[in-house]
Amino acid sequence: MNSNFIAGGNIHANGIRQHYLHYGGDGPPLILVPGITSPAITWGFVAERLAANHDVYVIDVRGRGLSESSPLLDYGIDACADDISSFAAALNLETPLVLGHSMGARHIIRAVARGGVFGIALLIDPPLSGPSRRPYPAKLSWYVESMALARQGVNIEALRSFTPTWTDQQITLRAEWLHTCDERAVITSFEGFHKDDIHGDLVAMTMPTLLVGAERGDVIRDEDVEEIQTLNRNIVFTRVPNAGHMIPWDNFDGFFDALSPFLDC
Repeated sequence: MNSNFIAGGNIHANGIRQHYLHYGGDGPPLILVPGITSPAITWGFVAERLAANHDVYVIDVRGRGLSESSPLLDYGIDACADDISSFAAALNLETPLVLGHSMGARHIIRAVARGGVFGIALLIDPPLSGPSRRPYPAKLSWYVESMALARQGVNIEALRSFTPTWTDQQITLRAEWLHTCDERAVITSFEGFHKDDIHGDLVAMTMPTLLVGAERGDVIRDEDVEEIQTLNRNIVFTRVPNAGHMIPWDNFDGFFDALSPFLDC
């Protein structure tokens, strides 16, 4: 099977070393920003599909994968948001499309509010928790316990209980890479889900914007959609059936069906 993967790379942007995986080469540039414990390589199967019609760059968010990690590094939402804009500028990607999953979608929303310029924004099941809002449905212990196992060296059977619907191949890849997620980064991001208000940033989303929710997982409720579209009627919402929070893992074709009105995929 032919692959659209071109190369991995590192670039200095926003004061840190950012690692990325490059897929495709033809079509408009698209930056993919993964979630809280998802190194870039775990989104390779999605990038392969996107790269048929886009020049795709999957970034390792700071403190994950092969990007810079340090006890002194700022893992807050503003720094992570600025990483996206600085990454695009460093690679001369003019008005790239951006696709973010979960935490990555929150980073994109904040990046736009801080002046980032993107062609299309695709926001995949972002946590809508925040000050005075209901908590994010996932528990911090789920992340901390699975990362602790991965740091010791773990097989797929030990991780299966954390992602029981995943295939052996998907769990094997997570077992290989989960140890690269800095616990400090993950805890800071999780706490930020509850401390950082992204709803106020949504009014800045003036580019074509698609919000994608999962049918399962309770991350985006119907009342959330109503509130968001009241804040910004430019935002279009769709929900993917037969899928939990990790939407393309659960319903790969349904995920791309949801993107298709906004994206050539």
